[in-house]
Amino acid sequence: MNKMIALDIDCTTGLKNYLKELLNNGKVSSVFSLRRLKNGKVDYGLITQAELIDKIEPFYPLMPANAGQLLGRFTPLGKPIAAVVRPCEFRAFVEMVKREQVKRENFIIITYSCGGVYPLKINAVQEIDNVLADYQQQVQSLEIPDGIRPACTGCEHINPLEADIFISVAGAEDDSLQAWLRTDIARSLAGFWHTETMDSDFNESILEPLLAKRKAAKEELFAGVNTQETGLNGLIDLFGRCIGCHGCNSVCPICYCTLCDFDSFNYDYNRQILEKELEQKGAIRLPPDTLFFHLGRLSHMSFSCVGCGMCSDVCPANIPVAAVFKKIGEETAGMFDFVSGRSVAEEIPVMIYKEEEFPELGE
Repeated sequence: MNKMIALDIDCTTGLKNYLKELLNNGKVSSVFSLRRLKNGKVDYGLITQAELIDKIEPFYPLMPANAGQLLGRFTPLGKPIAAVVRPCEFRAFVEMVKREQVKRENFIIITYSCGGVYPLKINAVQEIDNVLADYQQQVQSLEIPDGIRPACTGCEHINPLEADIFISVAGAEDDSLQAWLRTDIARSLAGFWHTETMDSDFNESILEPLLAKRKAAKEELFAGVNTQETGLNGLIDLFGRCIGCHGCNSVCPICYCTLCDFDSFNYDYNRQILEKELEQKGAIRLPPDTLFFHLGRLSHMSFSCVGCGMCSDVCPANIPVAAVFKKIGEETAGMFDFVSGRSVAEEIPVMIYKEEEFPELGE
């Protein structure tokens, strides 16, 4: 059974106090979290001075980048980094651990039952602060906040069991902090909360009203993407307006290659090739190979997508990339009872061969 702490203080203040204690006592090298900038916007920061913890906004409903992607870039600093991330960011982090891009032991991961994030454009025009009060009320009432990312409306994985510390935010009271210490390192640092611990597991039934609404929202989202009888024409309808910016690839937390093959010279069309194809076909599409790019990404993402929605958020052509990848991912990974980012010990199906699988396909 896990340990649990409860404080009569709001989640933000309670977490800030705890992180300050960890820094002041040398238990962590730094804190990774969203932070408030002087211009009023937020970004991710790596903080080493306890007095700067007051500037963090750990539960702010914005995701400038998927933190799972960023954590893989840190060099170990001797002591672990305390990282406050959303559940989908933690799941991306888990997948990066499996791919040996980051070491789990370098981090103390703190996550929480997330209410979702707003599209990046709402922060670019500095409108997000106008909706924060309504957002907070809807999260506490276990509602889906108005205007959040479509991917967030259908997210059902908001209680990561392998995070070090889990904080109950959705459905929680405004002046109450409840946190579950789920790993040995989290329990060893329990004293820095300055309260007694209790033996308790998180009651997942608390989230059932919200998860039921999100399941319905996901089904509605998936209904808008027909992946059953897509065919070539359907794929062209889905991805035909792609301008080849590869933004979806750049922001994806699972794409970690230094140089993506699709960005390499292998896909550079020189003049001779363009002229030859133009002579043969009479017309060619520019940029070329956009469909091949998305099919290549789809083959990777079917066992990797954590549904963060970054790809759709940055797409200038408004292609529902996240909905396509999430739907295909659930269909393919579901055949193996696999959920991307659920557990470090859960092997990626595409990396495993089992002779007894799918006997219906024949020998």
